[in-house]
Amino acid sequence: MTEVVGRDEFTVPTRFWRTLADGRVQCDLCPRLCRMKPGQRGACFVRANLDGAVVLTTYGRSSGYCIDPIEKKPLNHFLPGTPVLSFGTAGCNLACKFCQNWDISKSRELDTLMDRADPATIARAAVASGCRSVAFTYNDPVIFHEYAQDVAAACRAVGVRTVAVTANYITEEARAEFYAGMDAANVDLKAFTERFYHRLTGAHLQPVLDNLEWLVRETKVWVELTTLLIPGENDSDDEIRNMCDWVVDRLGPQVPMHFSAFHPDFRMTDHPPTPVQTLRRARRIALDAGLRYAYTGNAYDPAGQSTYCHGCGERVIGRSGYEITAWNLDRDGCCSVCATPLAGHFEPLPGDWGSRRQPVRLAEYA
Repeated sequence: MTEVVGRDEFTVPTRFWRTLADGRVQCDLCPRLCRMKPGQRGACFVRANLDGAVVLTTYGRSSGYCIDPIEKKPLNHFLPGTPVLSFGTAGCNLACKFCQNWDISKSRELDTLMDRADPATIARAAVASGCRSVAFTYNDPVIFHEYAQDVAAACRAVGVRTVAVTANYITEEARAEFYAGMDAANVDLKAFTERFYHRLTGAHLQPVLDNLEWLVRETKVWVELTTLLIPGENDSDDEIRNMCDWVVDRLGPQVPMHFSAFHPDFRMTDHPPTPVQTLRRARRIALDAGLRYAYTGNAYDPAGQSTYCHGCGERVIGRSGYEITAWNLDRDGCCSVCATPLAGHFEPLPGDWGSRRQPVRLAEYA
């Protein structure tokens, strides 16, 4: 734990913490339960003990804003083809050795946060730029809980939906409030063994699974899952099959799963990239396990990125990368051939944002 700089305009109080008998404070937002002396930061770096209370030190600050295709989150069953205003902050409550956004999530320099915006400005920017949703991404929104909640409320007031891209590492005490503001979530289910979680993320598997069951069963949040397959670490047939069996049994066959390709980065540059054949194999295992929707990502594979009707097998949404290449849904989100409903949230026609990535300066909307 490192020293806190002090209070400034980006420092706000938080709710999920307690004072311990020895004078330290315990952050109860995530299962790490960081215990901090005065002047110390937690493992996430952005929550700290200031004057005997846990505060968030990055409210209103971001590493940058960008308009992405919603499929990049990845979400394939939530407003396909539409643009999403995406942003993150700094820090993370996991310690993934394979982090693909390590320059943001592992940052210990608040100067990384070059852009700033209040919640109302973000909502205005989303409306003005034609975004149907705002995504909390690049680093985990759990750690900037208060900022994410205020942004979600501002977006909801103007008809913009919100998306959490998250590892779902949050306490039972905090999860209801966090997800109350979210319309959709892509949960990064990093593997299906405690060994992987403990050794490569510094976290634990069971809280993620418990939160997933609650999220799918007890809320109205649309949920999709992503697993980054790392050669030799979490890509065996047995592990993928066990994970898919659990998803079907505990979450249901309607939950889409994305299998993404790893590329060497951060502290795992000694591992090779994931072959596309591994992604296709994982997708086949998922479908054989009974999942209705399984996808490949981070690789060229139009067949594995398209959506098929689980009733008749028709390709109802064709994709190549982030581009929509075919649309065979009726206005009610059902297969145009057999009328089987497709699980998810769909508009009568898809968006046409394509694969563009457009940086945005929020100062223009202040």
